Amino acid sequence: MKTILATVFLFGVMSVSAQLNPISWSFTSKKLANGNYEIHMTATIDKGWHLYSQTQPEDAIAMPTTFSITNNPLIEVVGKIKEEGKLEKFHDKELELSANQYSKSVNFVQTVKLKGKVKTNFSGSVEFQTCDDKKCLPPKTVNFKVALD
Repeated sequence: MKTILATVFLFGVMSVSAQLNPISWSFTSKKLANGNYEIHMTATIDKGWHLYSQTQPEDAIAMPTTFSITNNPLIEVVGKIKEEGKLEKFHDKELELSANQYSKSVNFVQTVKLKGKVKTNFSGSVEFQTCDDKKCLPPKTVNFKVALD
């Protein structure tokens, strides 16, 4: 009986956890010419949920997505992180709130250049918040590390 209850509890916890993680992340690199790489930080967003752009209007309803890059003396970060996806500009007239958001997926791309012929990693973290039409989840942080060679 205890085994059955433990199994039911475990599946219940896993089900709740799955519902509370509507964003999944993948982190990859694409080698370009002359020691340059594109780092792709891709969010896949569950149906009905939204992930917020790095740039929000003044009357935004949620926290913007932010990236913290770990300093690596072997890497030069080139430019800012670009967003590739279908940006939705949401505005609630009744509440007078707005948001720049994505549904389904968004790809954040950072270009970097290696300072020599070395193998190293591009690492950091992404902090984000996600909401559906009824609620917002607390901000979450995901760490990442991408090999460059």
